[in-house]
Amino acid sequence: MEAITENRIFKIRRNLSDAGCEEALIQKFLSLDQKQEREEQYRLLSRHRAALLENLHQDQYKIDCLDYMVYTMKKEENG
Repeated sequence: MEAITENRIFKIRRNLSDAGCEEALIQKFLSLDQKQEREEQYRLLSRHRAALLENLHQDQYKIDCLDYMVYTMKKEENG
């Protein structure tokens, strides 16, 4: 396992931040990293991924609703 260097911490923070993780999750992840608790890190990432996917599905449903509205409006116009 790679030693915890400032550069490694920076990369982990940057990646998790870019993935939408809040500071509390990032701190927890880094704490687990120091303790070499890899399985718990995987669980943390998996839960965050599941939450992102759920949000994606909710947003997709909203987009589908808008698309259906446009479809019905055009259908009304064309007769």
